[in-house]
Amino acid sequence: MDGYLEGRVAIVTGGFTGIGKAIALALAERGATIAVGARRLPEDAIEELDKATERFFYQRLDVADVDSIDAFMDGLVSAHGHADILVNSAGVTTHEYVCGHDEKSWLDVIDINLSGPFRMIRACLPKMMQRRWGRIINIGSTAATTAVADHAAYCASKSGLLGLNRAVALEGAPHGVSSVVISPTWVQTEMFDSSMAIQASSAGRSSDEEIAALVAEQPQKRLVQPRELGALAAFLCHDDALGITMEDIQVNAGALW
Repeated sequence: MDGYLEGRVAIVTGGFTGIGKAIALALAERGATIAVGARRLPEDAIEELDKATERFFYQRLDVADVDSIDAFMDGLVSAHGHADILVNSAGVTTHEYVCGHDEKSWLDVIDINLSGPFRMIRACLPKMMQRRWGRIINIGSTAATTAVADHAAYCASKSGLLGLNRAVALEGAPHGVSSVVISPTWVQTEMFDSSMAIQASSAGRSSDEEIAALVAEQPQKRLVQPRELGALAAFLCHDDALGITMEDIQVNAGALW
């Protein structure tokens, strides 16, 4: 694999599961030093990433907590220096309609999915601009533009992320920093499995039946895999991808959601 990211340091929030882990592995394959932060530190995922690269840093990180972000950044700078790449992959969802939506769950989703990326960008962008090289990748969702009623907070958070991304792209543009949103449809991850279990329970059928019904509705008759997003994110970090900025790149496999 071409090591075009040799010497680069990449932060991946939520990088121990699903899309985040796939991106971390893809960046490691291309030579980057990987810095993973998450609220949970699963031993199996730590071992997998540790085997994938000798340049691996991890520490507990809660993107809803400024003190946690400061501690993570201090640890990273001490070990490997400032970040060249930031991937905001940490995210949560909740199945609730606007009518009767729980206040706390609304605020939690917005805080992690929207304010979390803002805090991480605020922590990394100044040094990227100072060094005149940076890549920011925000994991969004097709839910930002095509919603369903019982994911109100998630849809709102991902829509807000598009606006934040555009502002960051403009701020970074004169300084060699790009900022892009990758917006996938359903991706086969742990969060997907959990969401399908909730929907299956409501519909009175098994998770396997729920997933099979969803796949049957997809134009490509399949689920997008995390490795596909890893490959895309890795390309966006190439020197030749600097011109791709302010974009909402939808990995929708032909589906609206």
